[in-house]
Amino acid sequence: MKLLSVAIPCYNSENYMRHCIQTLLTGGPEIEILIVDDGSAKDRTAQIADEYAARYPDICRAIHQENGGHGEAVNTGLRNATGTFFKVVDSDDWVNEEAFQEILSVLRRYQEPESEENALDMLVSNFVYEKQGAKRKKVMNYRTAFPKDQLFDWENVRFFMKGQYILMHSVIYRTSMLRQCGLELPKHTFYVDNIFVYQPLPHVRKMYYLDVNFYRYFIGREDQSVNEKVMIGRIDQQILVTRLMLNYYDVLKIQPRKLRRYMISYLEIMMTISSMLAIQSETPENLKKKKELWQYLRKTNFPLFMRLRWGFLGQGVNLPGKGGRKIFSVCYKITRKFYGFN
Repeated sequence: MKLLSVAIPCYNSENYMRHCIQTLLTGGPEIEILIVDDGSAKDRTAQIADEYAARYPDICRAIHQENGGHGEAVNTGLRNATGTFFKVVDSDDWVNEEAFQEILSVLRRYQEPESEENALDMLVSNFVYEKQGAKRKKVMNYRTAFPKDQLFDWENVRFFMKGQYILMHSVIYRTSMLRQCGLELPKHTFYVDNIFVYQPLPHVRKMYYLDVNFYRYFIGREDQSVNEKVMIGRIDQQILVTRLMLNYYDVLKIQPRKLRRYMISYLEIMMTISSMLAIQSETPENLKKKKELWQYLRKTNFPLFMRLRWGFLGQGVNLPGKGGRKIFSVCYKITRKFYGFN
């Protein structure tokens, strides 16, 4: 069994996938790199995947499938993974090679735990926004939230600041835990990385935080899914993912308390993003979708609706009339400039 399986969803990725793969190859024979060609037809993605599988048969595997979207490529990677642990790296991103060695060192210690109490379910590390044109690089770290260099559980979690969320870039999961929790991402849907992180959380018992800048998250292409204009055009998919996340659990009953608080906060930001996109679009159609989303939450989980709707962010995205939306839009632009997010 391999130590770590890394799935790379690839869709017409010939311009950048080589860099991604090369950085992962530094992990050596303990890892397997699952290059998932998601029905690429416009470039040489499939051929490049086969090339690496032929050159590094003990590390790389090329998997070709009909186009199913990012989520289905992750599903395929998970189905084929033989590693004790599982990581997703997008084809236009890469990893820091020195930090990778530290990551692998920690995973080795927990590959064969002495007992279930010592089984590592989720390893968290930092990621860096490699934003095109940015003068300085923003690093997402978790120093305020997690104790460092030790195995811990949810009772040991400290304080998450606003905007400090566990993202797909941050996590490595135990493969068996992901399978046991029934993780299955929807096909042909963007923004499912939120589900990838959120759904397994109640099944995570033990965690480890390694304070290294491991994952490099490239951001800035005009066609990238997190580009604001692209996100507005795909607002239906953002709303769909938000609804799915609302339905996975009655989050107000989640235990322990600190996990419940974090999951509620995650849903709050998902509702905020969906609402923000509708406001920024300035179209009656999307504003109607925003209203319907909040009505859906009110109907399906009224206590959660009250908590989110009358929280700081919920009030901000629901300021009444054109004037209220304009005030929120100005505040959003200031916040975006300050924090450097897209």
